[in-house]
Amino acid sequence: MEKFDIAIVGSGPAGISAAITAKVRNMNFRLFGNQQISKKLQLTKLIENYPGEYNISGQQLIDKYKKQLSSMQIDIVTERIINIYDMSDYFIIVSDKQQYQCDSVVLACGIPFGKTINGEKLYLGKGVSYCATCDGNFYRDKTLAVYCDNEKLEEEVEYLLKLAKKVYLYCPYSTNLKDDKLTVLTSAFQKLSGDMKLKSVELNDKQIIDVDGCFIFRNEVDPSNLISGLKMNEGHVIVDYNMATNIKGVFACGDLTGRPYQIAKALGQGNIAILSAIEYLYKNRK
Repeated sequence: MEKFDIAIVGSGPAGISAAITAKVRNMNFRLFGNQQISKKLQLTKLIENYPGEYNISGQQLIDKYKKQLSSMQIDIVTERIINIYDMSDYFIIVSDKQQYQCDSVVLACGIPFGKTINGEKLYLGKGVSYCATCDGNFYRDKTLAVYCDNEKLEEEVEYLLKLAKKVYLYCPYSTNLKDDKLTVLTSAFQKLSGDMKLKSVELNDKQIIDVDGCFIFRNEVDPSNLISGLKMNEGHVIVDYNMATNIKGVFACGDLTGRPYQIAKALGQGNIAILSAIEYLYKNRK
């Protein structure tokens, strides 16, 4: 298992700000995100309040970020982070590809675009999973419900089709996936139900499907689902002025800490969060 000092989860402005400072401070870190940097920035046509860059588009700013990261030899690890486990004096980072160990975490993953499904959090680990390669084998020859919000994540669905007896798939786009085991639903998931474990999925059209498990594939994972015990308020992570969360060694910055959802705020918080993480490491290694 690869080990390093700090995991920065998210490659938007807050995560990039944290990564640049971490590089300057010569830390051993990994920046997890995607090559497009930020979906939100991509959709921004004009930014008027960014100091030094008047009337710049989101894509132009992304290009500048990429150029700076390249010049500083900062790579983005393009793996989807699914879980973070607090092991008291270190953390296990679980991606859709592998696992890592680090001593501190900076959450800069923004706020999820999609709403969670009713019952999703209740049955997480009790029939609900975000990772096919992690948990798929537990459902060999079983019946599964699958939600997928992005074509790029369909490889996870294809993997489950090799294992499961039956897969009911809902995706908010037109999919080309075909398989004898696959039923593509036209109605979205309304509620997940069961007792000690997940037993069924209710659709918006009131149809109820009995299942053994449910896999949910989104580009963004709700921070409260990412790491157990993280204190939230109205969908945002609670932090102090040092960007520290209630979990020792975990810091948060950017949009996921609350309004205003501004680039300037994200950059400043990213810098504070990584400096706080570095100070935390220094004090705990004495």
